Amino acid sequence: MANHDIDITVSRGTVHALVGENGAGKSTLMKILYGMQKPDEGTIAVDGEQVSFGNPGDAIARGIGMVHQHFMLADYLTVLENVVLGSEKLYGIGDRARARIREISDAYGLGVRPDAMVEDLGVADRQRVEILKVLYRGARTLILDEPTAVLVPQEVDALFDNLRELKAEGLTVIFISHKLGEVLSVADEITVIRRGTTVGTADPAHTTTKQLAELMVGSELPSPETRESTVTDVPMLTVDDLRLTATDPDGVVRAVLDGVSFTIHKGEVLGIAGVEGNGQSELVDAIMGMRPLDTGVLTLDGADISRTATRKRREGGMAVIPEDRHRHGLLLEAPLWENRILGHVTERPNSKGAFLDLKAARADTERIVREYDVRTPGIEVTAASLSGGNQQKLIVGREMSHSPRLLIAAHPTRGVDVGAQAQIWDQIREARREGLAVLLISADLDELIGLSDTLRVMYRGRLVADADPATITPEELGSAMTGAAGGHLAAPAGADDTRAVNDPDGGEDR
Repeated sequence: MANHDIDITVSRGTVHALVGENGAGKSTLMKILYGMQKPDEGTIAVDGEQVSFGNPGDAIARGIGMVHQHFMLADYLTVLENVVLGSEKLYGIGDRARARIREISDAYGLGVRPDAMVEDLGVADRQRVEILKVLYRGARTLILDEPTAVLVPQEVDALFDNLRELKAEGLTVIFISHKLGEVLSVADEITVIRRGTTVGTADPAHTTTKQLAELMVGSELPSPETRESTVTDVPMLTVDDLRLTATDPDGVVRAVLDGVSFTIHKGEVLGIAGVEGNGQSELVDAIMGMRPLDTGVLTLDGADISRTATRKRREGGMAVIPEDRHRHGLLLEAPLWENRILGHVTERPNSKGAFLDLKAARADTERIVREYDVRTPGIEVTAASLSGGNQQKLIVGREMSHSPRLLIAAHPTRGVDVGAQAQIWDQIREARREGLAVLLISADLDELIGLSDTLRVMYRGRLVADADPATITPEELGSAMTGAAGGHLAAPAGADDTRAVNDPDGGEDR
């Protein structure tokens, strides 16, 4: 049972945060409030009046709108087309609609361009389109599911400014999150859910992240700190003068990767920071062999792989945790054991010679579920039936099961709770100790600083800055990510004092 005995009261004109670990039942509760799922018992009242929602249309009619963690936009349509889709009756599909979109965008500082193609938008812009889409339909209560999982600090600040604008206009926001610091900074009230039940409410003004974490998981918060260095001088991946161009919808050719060079050694985690849409996805595609390079050389463990097929790169020891697990990591409607085979069809234990070995693949899926603590009733259920954190643990388990030499981890803990986060960090650290080279791309700056041995900043397809994770602060990293700073980012005097506060164990080895 996902939810039982849930009690939550949200006051109009407030930001009400809902926190809890993965699988605690937050998303299920929101689906019920948005009419995507029917409750077995209990009541919902909006503005004091009892309501029952058979579908999202009923919820929208009552002024409730939802922005999902995985955006529901059509890539090949413009922003305008996405917004009016299904709501053509409101303002038509032409100039009136365009004017209304601009009006909402300006009123809440969303900066949405009606005629942009959605596929050309970065994650933060897509999210603003989703928020606008909900407002366009007249929502007075917005449900945001993990809205900051995909944003960098500056974008989070901008989103929170947007939320304050909404609140000032009398709108209500229900904000689901794992990031406790953010919740405390933006929420007026907090409800904590554990294992499908509300375990308490908290007043952000008088609560610390530590108290909130203990309410949420019954234990203390993990930290991504890595103390001991395992970096060797043996290069595992060398990227030399990588250049990749793409043609814009209006025919302009621009460089999405421009002269990118770096080396990752065995036992090293190289972290890449950057606002999304600055070439990180293209870099992953280029290293994986999904996009042909214009120029440049890729070397994996001494072998030139610049023209090697993706499958051969995978077989050669390249593992990847993709940035969008739904689009690139899983077959959602397939059972877990089929997802275990995905991307590793030709490798043991999935195949013997030219044939798939389903029995061995099934047995190995059982092992992954056990070792990586994937919470599931069994390996025959579909990937779609797992919570986000458990889907992610399955992917991490699959990718780590082929003794990789290079792991490309794109947002490895996006949308996963503190418990699952700690497990994934431990797995990356463990692999690093055993000599794995890791390319870590993340929007979570604490994760980047905590796990990386070396940090580089990516801006408009170039590596513009590098930093020492031991001394850099998230704020300094954030300003380099917006293009405000470059070169070697040295911390200002006195910055070390801040690290002592952030590091709960005083820098001892763990």
